[in-house]
Amino acid sequence: MDGRMLARLAAIVFVAIAITASLIEMSRKDEPVSVVAAPDAPLVSDTMRADLRRCQQMGRAAVDDEDCLATWQKTRDRFLGRDPRTGEAR
Repeated sequence: MDGRMLARLAAIVFVAIAITASLIEMSRKDEPVSVVAAPDAPLVSDTMRADLRRCQQMGRAAVDDEDCLATWQKTRDRFLGRDPRTGEAR
């Protein structure tokens, strides 16, 4: 077998594989992907959001407000994943 014949044979095998792969892909049926909705945020965040908004509107006076300090502590604990009772990471 000379080089030319071997190249032709390789080309024919390559084309046959490409055609087979194309036919398999074309015969596939696309199934619709199910969309999972994100869960609604708990109502706790709504009250916390209102408290944070109130503290934001208070400006510098919020630094001396005990409710704002407690709200900020809860927010930090929630963000850092700490247990509010012990202060340790969960």
